[in-house]
Amino acid sequence: MNRALPEVRLRVPTDEDAVAWHRVFAHPEVMEFHGGRAAEPSVYEELTARQRRHDAERGFCLWTMLDEHERVIGFTGAQPWEREWGPTGEIEIGWRLGREYWGRGYVTAAARMTLERVRAAGVPEVVAMVDARNTRSIAVTRRLGMALAEVFTTADARHRGHCYRLGL
Repeated sequence: MNRALPEVRLRVPTDEDAVAWHRVFAHPEVMEFHGGRAAEPSVYEELTARQRRHDAERGFCLWTMLDEHERVIGFTGAQPWEREWGPTGEIEIGWRLGREYWGRGYVTAAARMTLERVRAAGVPEVVAMVDARNTRSIAVTRRLGMALAEVFTTADARHRGHCYRLGL
């Protein structure tokens, strides 16, 4: 069944978005594959500042995701994969969505917008690194037309990660 995707808007994160991201991500299910709980507010402050720099320097970042009522519901976007394992230096797309917004198509709609923006910025290929247990995000990669390219063991050797690729 193909249903219409919801209206979603992306913007470069503001200082205030650090507080909103902290609030929206403060649900154990949202953070299940990201350490189990929301980071301290200072982490989101640094992250939003870094994303503003990425956007100014590269033309893309992790953008704040807004719903049709202009509520902050998460983020989506792209940035270089900076870990020493996996596709180091490649451009990774990613997303995180508040629990109350799951299952409505927001991530798929926003991730498609991300692909258009990074293509316009001249990025030839993107990857998505997804915890192998995260079936919801794996489903998004499939809806985007991405293909499983590699399987990694995380640096702490506790989990497997999937690397999905898509040529733009």
